[in-house]
Amino acid sequence: MPCMCVCLCRGTKAQSREITEISTRHGKQRLTFCCSALNAATSLTFRFQVLYFAIQALRNSGSAAVYDAVERPLLFSQTAAVLEIIHGVVGIVRSPISATLPQIGSRLFVTWGILWSFPETRTHLLVTSLIFSWSITELIRYSFFGLKETIGSTPSWLHWLRYTTFYFLYPTGISSEVGLIYVALPYIKGSDKYCIRMPNILNFGFDYYFATLATLAIYVPGSPYMYTYMMGQRKKALAKTKKSN
Repeated sequence: MPCMCVCLCRGTKAQSREITEISTRHGKQRLTFCCSALNAATSLTFRFQVLYFAIQALRNSGSAAVYDAVERPLLFSQTAAVLEIIHGVVGIVRSPISATLPQIGSRLFVTWGILWSFPETRTHLLVTSLIFSWSITELIRYSFFGLKETIGSTPSWLHWLRYTTFYFLYPTGISSEVGLIYVALPYIKGSDKYCIRMPNILNFGFDYYFATLATLAIYVPGSPYMYTYMMGQRKKALAKTKKSN
């Protein structure tokens, strides 16, 4: 009898552990589903608004009016993209941080550090090419990952768009980013915005103009790296598709 009790006790503990593991796994899957669905739905809603407002402004008033028309949804959508980095760090989604961080970081810098901070840049023609490049890319991207994470598959045409449109949207987007940073340089240089001048109690100085120049310099190795990375991802993704067919 004692032996039987010990065996039953061990069996109960093992079953309890197994149930706990299954519950944890299912809980993580539900969390992933909810985060992915919410992230995709929110992102698509605001990206669509940005694109729609940009088209309307371009048709009715010209490129100089595009930024004012899209400012609120643009600021919200680009700032909310920080959640994608957090989700990747904690393992909720499978986005690689090495690719996600520089992309979102550069967009945040252009959105807040250039366009929002220096209104003189907002009427430039490059704003229009920037908004269209970002919006189309993100609508395709978030549609793809939203379906992939929630239902596990995507239509073949969306799969092709996800891994092909970067060939022309990435160069137009990155060129617009670099161009707008360059356009902003005289306004940054003539302003003390975000600068910390010495002497001060911390004995620390910071010049936003030189920080912006350093950011421009990062684009030199960063842009080819991201482009070749995406080419590699395309090759892998399309190769998997061919094998499955």
